[in-house]
Amino acid sequence: MLLFADTADTKILAELLETGLIDGVTTNPTLIAKSGRNILEVIKEICGMCDGPISAEVAATDAATMIKEGEKLAKIASNVVIKVPLTIDGLKATKEFSAQGLMTNVTLCFSATQALLAAKAGATYISPFVGRLDDQGADGMQLIHDIRAVYDNYDFDTEILAASLRNNTHVAQAAIAGADCATLPPQTFRDMFKHPLTDKGLETFLSDWKSTGQSIL
Repeated sequence: MLLFADTADTKILAELLETGLIDGVTTNPTLIAKSGRNILEVIKEICGMCDGPISAEVAATDAATMIKEGEKLAKIASNVVIKVPLTIDGLKATKEFSAQGLMTNVTLCFSATQALLAAKAGATYISPFVGRLDDQGADGMQLIHDIRAVYDNYDFDTEILAASLRNNTHVAQAAIAGADCATLPPQTFRDMFKHPLTDKGLETFLSDWKSTGQSIL
């Protein structure tokens, strides 16, 4: 499963990229607003930092303007993925982008039927929001399973990009469910490295090694 960093903070992104385990980046209007920077400048900088897919979201709500904005974003770099909302106009724009050979990420997906429509429109990625469904008392992870079944039934090429993942359990469950990718807030990615038994085991190993008085170097 590919791991994407969900951030528009280039300083934090640089730290995450040093691990060599980040495959791409997703951004959205909220993250851009938090950065306090111009969207075109931020996307250009991120594309220069990471060779993987970089999702940049349109701000318009009508198809015609979405297409214009998406085409402008796509000109920033060849790895830009145009992010559009899962609306009728968003899928109209997706269809046009697909015809142009441009990559798309259809976001704000909350049902398998929505995901089916996005795949039929030619979406490169579909972003089902697990955590937000959980917040409403639904089983967000079941949506990943459902979309996986639908896509496998019809051999759709659209990749499942699990989004709104809040913790390690979400990440593991998304991988088990067959998500192709997952986008993670920086802290969730950092938490993937952690386990109390790892810390305890390392502490024991270091103590035992120190007692030998040896040095490998």
